[in-house]
Amino acid sequence: MLTRTVFRPRIFNFNRLLHSSSRINRQLFDPSTVERVSEDVDVCIVGAGPAGLSTAIRLKQLEQKLGKEFRVVVLEKGAEVGSHILSGAVIEPRALDELLPDWALRDDHPLTQSATSSHMRFLTKSLSIPIPHPPQMSNQGNYIVSLSRFAAWLGSVAEEMGVEVYPGFAGAGVVYADDGSVAGVRTNEVGLDRLGCMKESFEPGMEFRAKITLIAEGAHGSIAKELIQNFDLRRNSDPQTYGIGLKEVWRVDPTQYRPGEVVHTMGWPLDFRTYGGGWVYHMADGLVSLGLVIGLDYANPYLSPYKEFQRMKHHPYFAQLLSGNSTRVAYGGRSLNEGGLQAVPQLYFPGGALVGCSAGFVNIAKIKGTHNAMKSGMLAAEAAAAVLSQDSSSGPADMSKYETALKNSWVWSDLNEVRNLRESFHTPLGIWGGIMYSGVDSLLLKGRTPWTFRNRARLTDAQHTQPAYRFRPINYPPPQPPLSTDLLTSLTLTGTNHAEEQPVHLRVRKDGVEDTALRKLHVQRNVSEYAGLLQRACPAGVYEYIEDETAADGWNGHKLVINSQNCIHCKLCDIKVPTQDITWTVPEGGGGPKYTIT
Repeated sequence: MLTRTVFRPRIFNFNRLLHSSSRINRQLFDPSTVERVSEDVDVCIVGAGPAGLSTAIRLKQLEQKLGKEFRVVVLEKGAEVGSHILSGAVIEPRALDELLPDWALRDDHPLTQSATSSHMRFLTKSLSIPIPHPPQMSNQGNYIVSLSRFAAWLGSVAEEMGVEVYPGFAGAGVVYADDGSVAGVRTNEVGLDRLGCMKESFEPGMEFRAKITLIAEGAHGSIAKELIQNFDLRRNSDPQTYGIGLKEVWRVDPTQYRPGEVVHTMGWPLDFRTYGGGWVYHMADGLVSLGLVIGLDYANPYLSPYKEFQRMKHHPYFAQLLSGNSTRVAYGGRSLNEGGLQAVPQLYFPGGALVGCSAGFVNIAKIKGTHNAMKSGMLAAEAAAAVLSQDSSSGPADMSKYETALKNSWVWSDLNEVRNLRESFHTPLGIWGGIMYSGVDSLLLKGRTPWTFRNRARLTDAQHTQPAYRFRPINYPPPQPPLSTDLLTSLTLTGTNHAEEQPVHLRVRKDGVEDTALRKLHVQRNVSEYAGLLQRACPAGVYEYIEDETAADGWNGHKLVINSQNCIHCKLCDIKVPTQDITWTVPEGGGGPKYTIT
């Protein structure tokens, strides 16, 4: 197993002489002068979530079956496997049954709470009205889990099978071959200060050169974003659209605990113009997962996802659930794919492929994606094993058979049946028409229609944002503990932390430009046109537009402050900022949230 202390960086001697704990003597980091440690592997997988780990496990199974040895490496930016994983989550075990048929016989598996009932409720400000739920939302045979714990468990299974799993190693960039194909990935530098100068602890990132590189970063990952753009993988698909999911875990009073109960809500606190809904999942051990998903195509820049979520808990239904001897134990947030089948890009590129939520396989009607993500990883592993078994070194790996296999699998049919439901909310029918269409399609048509709704205007979530002058500011009630708290109090429950003095990983950058003029333009447009959307939209309090008359990069007495140490890696800023000039990049490996039961 690798550690950062095993491989010492080989840096030219003139750089070594400039290392000093004194900032004034620190040398500016220049990538061209650094000789990186390089490791050759058969398959490098970026991301130790359910998709990436299922890929790795399946490769090791095929290694035994084919009698060939594959060196499989999984890089994970979280300090531990599972520490950056957050979801509802109710898992459909279809893919797990195929991957590990004996999983239920393993003593350490985390699927200990089966779903016992499914309900749907429409909320008004004071009422909770039971309504029928679509058949796709039935949870018979499913399990309520912490996806963080589930990923950690899969990681232990992968390591038992010989997979090299490296938490704390963030995949920061793509390594390209001379012909432009993907030859692997580079991990992030460690030990740079905020100015990009090398501290005494500096170590350059490593290169993992791979015959096949598989990207499993989750929704809107930085490497997947680069590859989709560089290889034009969306040329035949719609833009991906997203939601932001905010979640808390509570240990509820025993009188309110109903193990296995699954509840989804729609309506209040969101208005009729905003797509979204809530959930309540009664997990094992007296815990309850509850949360709110809001489509990031919302128009009103005054909307605060965090404050909508806090307001939701004061509804009589939630207030009763969280009454008595109830305690909040976790909080977090993450963006999720909502684009469906129409937004799935080409899955392969020269030298590798996209798997899981890097491609976008969430079934938005089921409100589930783990089963599809895992199956995509298994199919990618089978295609990769076939390529590696050819013993051919002529040109980059061709993973096109993976896409063919996926289109012939139950993943494609799972998404095809519900392909029009989310997109119906973007038609001239509007949100009420979308609700009616979705009911008819899910209950009767089941996707058996000759039409497919497309995003022909190719509007992104950021482009759906409208100027602030069209709306009135939303008057949110102040926090009322213990049901609701201010954002920074909630943030302490994430355990998020980033090494001090490292470069800010949230960059004001557009078309490769990153300068004072761009930052000034960012402040001007976002403050004057969108009322500083990010300071309300971010669920971790990263962004502030503060008063500062002297700032060279400010505008009209306002300046952007980025509290990057608060970041929980949800990616909302990169997706939603109307000016599309915030780029999320990976911080030093191990930084970020420390989720354990999300």
